[in-house]
Amino acid sequence: MDVAAFCRQSGVLILAGKGGVGKTTVAASVARAASLAGLDVMLIELEGRTGAAALLGHPAPLDYREVELAEAKDGAGSIRARSLTPDDVLVDYLAERGLGKLSRRLASTGALDVVATAVPGFRDVLVLGKVKQLEKSDHADLVILDAPAAGHALTFLTSASGLAEVARVGPIRTQAADVAEMLSDPDRCRVMLVTLPEETPVNETAETAIELRDRVGVTLAPVVVNAVLPRVDGVEQQMEDAAALSVVGTEMRDALVEAARFRLRRLELQARQMERLAEALDLPQLRLPDLFAPASDVGSVDQLAKAFGAAVEGLPDGLKVA
Repeated sequence: MDVAAFCRQSGVLILAGKGGVGKTTVAASVARAASLAGLDVMLIELEGRTGAAALLGHPAPLDYREVELAEAKDGAGSIRARSLTPDDVLVDYLAERGLGKLSRRLASTGALDVVATAVPGFRDVLVLGKVKQLEKSDHADLVILDAPAAGHALTFLTSASGLAEVARVGPIRTQAADVAEMLSDPDRCRVMLVTLPEETPVNETAETAIELRDRVGVTLAPVVVNAVLPRVDGVEQQMEDAAALSVVGTEMRDALVEAARFRLRRLELQARQMERLAEALDLPQLRLPDLFAPASDVGSVDQLAKAFGAAVEGLPDGLKVA
């Protein structure tokens, strides 16, 4: 499948996954891959989440103001980014309705937090409402949201439907209903889960997928399996060769044999976990390689972006998942 076509399947792509699986790195890599495919991308970080913009070369923490991380040139699209907090979004929300003076007064007195937390789920709906606004404005070809870790992500994404049921009338219900409508429309929003080829992340990914489908009604994109150890042909032979070495000492020979055995065990383990994931979830897998070091700069993001693009190109044309 063409990368641009894959990224255009919905206006919003939400990245979710267990903490520690590299979700933020994947968010930056997907943004880069979409940009290289010619799309203009808006990357959204949430309150308390930072890192995706830094991986793309922005040294300072993001705030509510939009910044450009990469300009459109040579056939590549632009990447812009911003951070959304409930307080900033609420100020913006009130100002757009002619209540700018009130919003500034609330901000100066510290009452914004009280207002935002007065209704359970309202903080999350405020942020998702801003995402919805960006999606409807055609501000970018693709809005990528680096969501909270899996546990909070469920609360974050179910807040709209819950709030719409509680608030029967008024602007809060309207906002919640609009957000719930966006989340359930596959042409507008998809959720991409990120995992590792390990037992606990695979278990949590399967559980999260079921919860998201049943409770939120979102469409799930192919799942990203991050940090997959590349297969090296001939490892078994290398182990035999190492065991037969006579030109090195016993200690070195034993270390080489154990290294080969360790790699074989890891390959077998990750293969079993990816098979388990396929059995639990009827979703294609996009596998990204283990870089053997934490992604820390644009160069490593570019490596993963190219690997992501290659994985997408391996999907059948016109693929739709649910």
